[in-house]
Amino acid sequence: MSEKSSTSGSDEDAEPESAQPVEFGGVLSKWTNYIHGWQDRWVVLKNNALSYYKSEDEREYGCRGSLCLNKAVITPHEFDECRFDISVNDSVWYLRAEDPEHRLQWIESIEVHKAESGYGSESSLRRHGSMLSLTSAASSFSATSASSFKKGHRLCEKLAEMETFRDILCRQVDTLQKYFDSCADAVSKDEFHRDRVEEDDDDFPATSRPDGDCCYNNNGSKEKLFSPASPKGINGIDFKGEAITFKATTAGILSTLSHCIELMVKREDSWQKRLEKELEKRRHVEGAYKSAMHELKKKSHYGGPDYEEGPNSLINEDEFFDAVDAALDRQDKIEEQSEKVRIPRLTPVPPGDVYSSISTHRFATKVEEMVQNHMTYSLQDVGGDANWQLVIEEGEMKVYRREVEENGIVLDPLKATHAVKGVTGHELCHYFWDTAVRMDWETTIENFNVVETLSDNAVIVYQTHKRVWPASQRDILYLSAIRKILATNENDPDTWLVCNFSVDHEKAAPSNRCVRAKINVAMICQTLVSPPEGDKEISRDNILCKITYVANVNPGGWAPASVLRAVAKREYPKFLKRFTSYVQDKTSGKPILF
Repeated sequence: MSEKSSTSGSDEDAEPESAQPVEFGGVLSKWTNYIHGWQDRWVVLKNNALSYYKSEDEREYGCRGSLCLNKAVITPHEFDECRFDISVNDSVWYLRAEDPEHRLQWIESIEVHKAESGYGSESSLRRHGSMLSLTSAASSFSATSASSFKKGHRLCEKLAEMETFRDILCRQVDTLQKYFDSCADAVSKDEFHRDRVEEDDDDFPATSRPDGDCCYNNNGSKEKLFSPASPKGINGIDFKGEAITFKATTAGILSTLSHCIELMVKREDSWQKRLEKELEKRRHVEGAYKSAMHELKKKSHYGGPDYEEGPNSLINEDEFFDAVDAALDRQDKIEEQSEKVRIPRLTPVPPGDVYSSISTHRFATKVEEMVQNHMTYSLQDVGGDANWQLVIEEGEMKVYRREVEENGIVLDPLKATHAVKGVTGHELCHYFWDTAVRMDWETTIENFNVVETLSDNAVIVYQTHKRVWPASQRDILYLSAIRKILATNENDPDTWLVCNFSVDHEKAAPSNRCVRAKINVAMICQTLVSPPEGDKEISRDNILCKITYVANVNPGGWAPASVLRAVAKREYPKFLKRFTSYVQDKTSGKPILF
């Protein structure tokens, strides 16, 4: 950066101004709002201001926000080693660096800009003349002093008298000064004439002799050398009268000053009482102001990262639960309105042979392991030593839960059983697995995409779920596989399975924007057919599908256990009802697909 210079007075006195801190920029994660959470932004530190842009390429379009650092307060977060907050009055920026070292580098750079560019720094003091400060101070003192004299009508009158006396006194001083100047001129002229007479005496000693103010001529007669002073003084000034008036004026000033002092002494007690009352009022106002500002900041920043889920969240458990419950209610209302205008998609259901073969992709072994585990353990009875607790029972649907916590994180396994008429296990599992219709029935997803298609019956999916404030937004990356389970004997029901389990993929790495959750979910559907009467063909009235749904979810972050369990108890039954109703509507009036 180039150095700038300033001049004061002549060019010889000009001194170059100290170099400004260099521009500093980079990528930081900035908290936007409770919907979008953390977003990467290009942040620039320049000219005592911190500005941010959507990206480095968009700098030419102007910044999206800026903070002046003169009065900025930088606060490193107590628990998050990568986060620091910058506040100016009631405006707060929440920022996260890539790592603690970058955070320290940013904080030090901001402090340097504040120290070098802020008012009161060495370079700033050189830019401001001292005379301006003195003038400002004098003006402030004068204004304050003048305002203090406006109390009391009689005091104002006395001050007016002082102004009048001052004018009179100034005129009298001018008059006396003229008199003294005239006297000085007269004395000078007198000395000049005396010198001339003495010279004449030396030349004519016999004919001229001094005698007081007279001298004698040759004929013996007396002659005046200097005229006597006028009774009114020189230039017609009455010195005695002016002296008397001057004395009277000064006496009036002294008397008025004494009166003013007396008035001020009398009012001192009254002013002291008024001051104490004003100070008391000020204390009350300041207290009310601080309380109001605290509430304002609490309301304006309610929804910031400090109120997010976590063991150090500023929001208590009851408020957390109420906020989540209210957000879910709003989502339900939005979903009810969107269902009225949703256009169903027509997707054919492939034949079962496509899903019965074992794939050969790189995750094939893991898929087979998951399928076997779910067929072995997920279909087991909920009684015995499994410690399943029945939490919901609505008709044919039952939801069980086992309470499990690890390092303070709720990992409760959930298991639901349900029976649906009129649909087959093949149809249910197909619509549960098919990503083409996922958004038709899944209301908790914000967006998703297929990262990789491994085979005809296995894909890797990345999806983000809608934010439910104050919980952090979640995303998941999982492998989804559908499989037809081959029967071991003729009495086994037609069984289908969809398993979804978390994996890692280079195209969907975790980010600061969302908390990455881990899942292991399976839906197992068994089709039971009751024989029709007589020679009638099998219809959907003869079909019953038993559903076993198991879910093991690691939320990836801390949240109150009571909230997570309450949300799971509320949302899982809604999800099963919504999905099964969707499949019944899709298959109604269509040929049965086993």
